[in-house]
Amino acid sequence: MSGLLLAPLLAVSLFGAADRAWAPTCPGSAGAFCRGAAVVEVAAPASTSVWKFTRTQGTKEGDTFAAITKTADTTQSDPDFAGLIVRCAPKGKVDVLVALIRPFPPRSHPKVTIAASNGGTLTVEASMAAAGAAVLLPDEVSAFASGKWQTTPSLAVAVKESDSEIKGVVSLTGLREAYNSLVANCSQ
Repeated sequence: MSGLLLAPLLAVSLFGAADRAWAPTCPGSAGAFCRGAAVVEVAAPASTSVWKFTRTQGTKEGDTFAAITKTADTTQSDPDFAGLIVRCAPKGKVDVLVALIRPFPPRSHPKVTIAASNGGTLTVEASMAAAGAAVLLPDEVSAFASGKWQTTPSLAVAVKESDSEIKGVVSLTGLREAYNSLVANCSQ
């Protein structure tokens, strides 16, 4: 169905007339749109498979760092949970971080519990990065990003520090392609 034909149907349902049959009210225009009629464009929801690739400038001239990021499923996450970051690290390593909106103290070591939607739970002690707005997971978690997580639909993540806990869900759809692209760009 054309987007232009969808607009009147959407408008009818938005204004509570979805239970009545809709018919064009333009005289002499069976099926054509009236001049001056309001047109409503509906944006398609963002794809859940999109991992955003970024390259940021390092502190030294010529240093750049590549990363892929995925935002949280906002319908299943706390407002302070932003998403997941997988980035190139020195010496050929790859880091996995949990991005937060509300930072924890920079010197804290929160407990992070990660539950894969297709089974398996892991709890690790993490450290803080980016002034407490990102939780750097230990190296052992990087192996999951390069392997098991690439066939996992989503992750449920809980970050707990003292009496504060932030929870979120991240879809991993498209991780394999994004991860391979990241690794190919790590040495550049």
